[in-house]
Amino acid sequence: MSYASSYQIFNQDYTSKFLLLCDHASNRIPKSISKNGLLLNRKELESHIAFDLGAKETALILSEKLKSPLITTNFSRLVIDPNRSINDPTSIMQIYDGSIISGNVGLDEKQIFDRQKNFYDPYHKKIKEFLRFKKLSGSFVCIVSIHSFTPQLKFHPPRPWDIGILWDKDTRISEPLIKELKKLEGLCIGENKPYAGTLKGDTLNRHGEKNNIPHVLIEIRNDLILGVSGKKKWASLLADALNKTIEALN
Repeated sequence: MSYASSYQIFNQDYTSKFLLLCDHASNRIPKSISKNGLLLNRKELESHIAFDLGAKETALILSEKLKSPLITTNFSRLVIDPNRSINDPTSIMQIYDGSIISGNVGLDEKQIFDRQKNFYDPYHKKIKEFLRFKKLSGSFVCIVSIHSFTPQLKFHPPRPWDIGILWDKDTRISEPLIKELKKLEGLCIGENKPYAGTLKGDTLNRHGEKNNIPHVLIEIRNDLILGVSGKKKWASLLADALNKTIEALN
């Protein structure tokens, strides 16, 4: 398989100070992994358990507005989750939000290794190459990772946030970004919610934290970006807030 089929790069020649990422951009289950969609039904494959709904399209619009490159996955997180350490037992999910991922049960070591080699590694290698090029050229860069979250998980209370800003130790982007977003009336902002940005071995820990590159993960509630107008609205909102954030950082 071509390594390029595990990721996509958009607007590679744009030269802004941002690198956009979308870890959970696709619900694609390659035939080399499973000829029957890991035994999931269509409804499950088109839901949040397989990918982040609306995230890729919103990131694409944001990429144009920021004039920034965007690197996305081209495989479902159910193949292997690129936003996890390979040593994390949840990197290949066997159950997610009440759905049993039957096609991920009982994998042998070779099957796990092949998923890592053909999907996980090429995506992260491409991010690493891009950041190395930026460093060698003396260009400043910060990483912004775009995700979406479901309004409610099964057997859990509704999530009230419109947007979540996630970070671990490095607050160079998250802190001023939250300040900018708080200027917008009526916006419910989750600070390290619905998830905390402290997962060791995740994408931003691997490429941002360990390399002292400013970074932030942005979670948008997916019902707000299912339609075209919602995607455009949130991309515009984020472009404005991120541009002001980078001005404050410099």
